Amino acid sequence: MRTSTESRLVPEAEWRAAERAHRERADALSAAHRDRRRLGASHPVEDFLWTYYSMKPGELARWHPGSGLRLAGAGRERGGWRYYRSRGADAELDLAGFFAKRGGTVDYVERLLAATLAHPPRFACFGLHEWAMVYRMTPEQLRHAALPLRIGHAATDRVVEEHPIACSHFDAYRFFTPEAAPLNALRPSREAQPELEQSGCLHAGMDVYKWAGKLGPIVPGEVLLDAFVLARDIREVDMRASPYDVRGWAGADGVPLAPIPIEEPEGKRAYARLQRGFAARGDALRVRVLDAIGAARAALVA
Repeated sequence: MRTSTESRLVPEAEWRAAERAHRERADALSAAHRDRRRLGASHPVEDFLWTYYSMKPGELARWHPGSGLRLAGAGRERGGWRYYRSRGADAELDLAGFFAKRGGTVDYVERLLAATLAHPPRFACFGLHEWAMVYRMTPEQLRHAALPLRIGHAATDRVVEEHPIACSHFDAYRFFTPEAAPLNALRPSREAQPELEQSGCLHAGMDVYKWAGKLGPIVPGEVLLDAFVLARDIREVDMRASPYDVRGWAGADGVPLAPIPIEEPEGKRAYARLQRGFAARGDALRVRVLDAIGAARAALVA
């Protein structure tokens, strides 16, 4: 059995280069949001990741190496960070302290992500959760008041009424209008989330970013940023397939957002194709997050 003194020592030049690359990538990912915030402006698609999820740009930019590594020369700088400890001139994660405070969260995330990987993905929901969130609403009641409904209120309501809805994600279902909730074939709850979560769900894919963030320093920085990019890409498709008209807005790549008309056969096919790609990317990230949890558990008991 090895001891924590056998953690791999990372030379200072190596980890500082990784830290700098992470910060530059994170700053690029948050730049547009930070610019809008300074100007008092907003983006109804992109800013969701900064308002719905709790991580701030500065937190996204903070690099963590993950477990089992000791950063040479970082003792004074990182020794006072939460869940770090100094070892002479060096610094490493304080895994005992982390698990004492966050062990319950780790257990839940591990169970949820493993269950999601085990469940067969479903690709026939066509993003109708967003339509159910506006069902029978008046213009004044819409969450995104700056965005009109692409096909109007009456036609939007007919899409909800004429399509089977089987949303499996609690944090989408809880925003259904009171009239739409009974139309859902499932009754998601927070308690049942590990039993219902499946990787075909776009919101479950976005949430990989949330879970990576909640695990804090045991998740390597690259995994966190890759999860953010996945969440950003999913968010764009989620809104393109929604009843909202997003044609006046551009995506992260600067290209105007084009609607995905899921009320039509070609829109359904396009949505399912994108959904399959997101499921594969999400599952790969779930494995990486679970690997980070496994590495932290192994380093804790070693």
